[in-house]
Amino acid sequence: MRDHLGRPIVAVTGIGLVTPLGFGVAESWAGLLAGRSGISRITRFPTEHLRTTIAGQVVLPEEAGREPLSSPERVERMAALAAEEAVAEAGIGARANFPGPLFLGMPPVEVEWPSRLALARQGNGGEAGSYPALIAAATGQQALFESCLFGGVGERLAERFGTRGAPISLTTACATGASSIQLGVEAIQRGEAEAALCIGAEGSVQPEALIRFSLLSALSARNEDPTKASRPFEKSRDGFVMSEGAAALVLESLESARARGATVLGLVLGAGEKADSFHRTRSNPDGGAIIGAMRAAIADAGLEPGQIDYVNAHGTGTPENDKMETLGMRAVFGEASPPISSNKSMIGHTLSAAGAIEAAFSLLTIRDQRLPPTINHEVPDPAIPLDVVPNVARDAKVTQVLSNSFGFGGQNVCLVLGAAP
Repeated sequence: MRDHLGRPIVAVTGIGLVTPLGFGVAESWAGLLAGRSGISRITRFPTEHLRTTIAGQVVLPEEAGREPLSSPERVERMAALAAEEAVAEAGIGARANFPGPLFLGMPPVEVEWPSRLALARQGNGGEAGSYPALIAAATGQQALFESCLFGGVGERLAERFGTRGAPISLTTACATGASSIQLGVEAIQRGEAEAALCIGAEGSVQPEALIRFSLLSALSARNEDPTKASRPFEKSRDGFVMSEGAAALVLESLESARARGATVLGLVLGAGEKADSFHRTRSNPDGGAIIGAMRAAIADAGLEPGQIDYVNAHGTGTPENDKMETLGMRAVFGEASPPISSNKSMIGHTLSAAGAIEAAFSLLTIRDQRLPPTINHEVPDPAIPLDVVPNVARDAKVTQVLSNSFGFGGQNVCLVLGAAP
């Protein structure tokens, strides 16, 4: 029950998912294997005069017939739904008594435009735009204040599930979800916890976030057919598609899981991280951080590159990212690269949730011995000589998967997932 470094082996005993393909593991995974796109025209807010008008949206049941929830509310709700599914599958933490800490990966939160404009309108009762008037308008807005506390979401989720110790909320850009899993793994490996609830959640399909990414020229503007917009590794790719969702994993030491008779869904064998601080959005052209994170994860798992059967790509569909990931693949695996595919072709880029969602999909790939496809792969890019599992899912023998998460600002985390013993 120990790994090659003498650390407790970390098992996964519960998985929960919320994606634009559906609520729950079964619906999301079935849609992914079918090559179904969850990208659609944005209906949550007006998109006139915007360069990008598509996204991967999750419409929550409580939003029917009312104004959409704010991003922090959506993050909390989707995180809770994913965690409920994962905890129930694990058969652990009954009566809100989860026997370990919470690690929550989520986006930065702030007061959104509608609330800011409402405060400004109220504040204009005095001298137009004056700080005293705005402060007076904001006084007593406790609910608004609490919704925008970064640690508040984690505190409420910790109370809901009865996790132990202070919850950890973190953001590492597009690597956030993978970072939450890495922290849970390391807590168990150090013997600080027998179990951990690890969540990645994202709810930022809202005007300000969309415009910010658009100004960075990061988003696809292929609005005519939303289902065809996300095109990782394809020659005509023009950017990623913003999306939202959540995933939760229940991690336990293998010894603890076996002792209580839990079903082990897979293992987290290793994690590697490396940052380069080269640019706010771009990777260093030498690929050092991406290559280093991949190699570190494989080494941490006690494996050689040739023992990786499949790579769940970061695969955003931006010209820059896909080129750099290809460079990393060739550096790490040489001419014998394993198959690699991107679920972002179907669900878009779920940002803070992506690393956790992709870890979940990696475990399901191992479970079903079936590689999800990269859809919309019409014209191969000659600069990307990889097997990207184009357009159609494929049966394959899969024992170990490398899951890549490469974030803005040079924050990179890779995970190695393995089959249950």
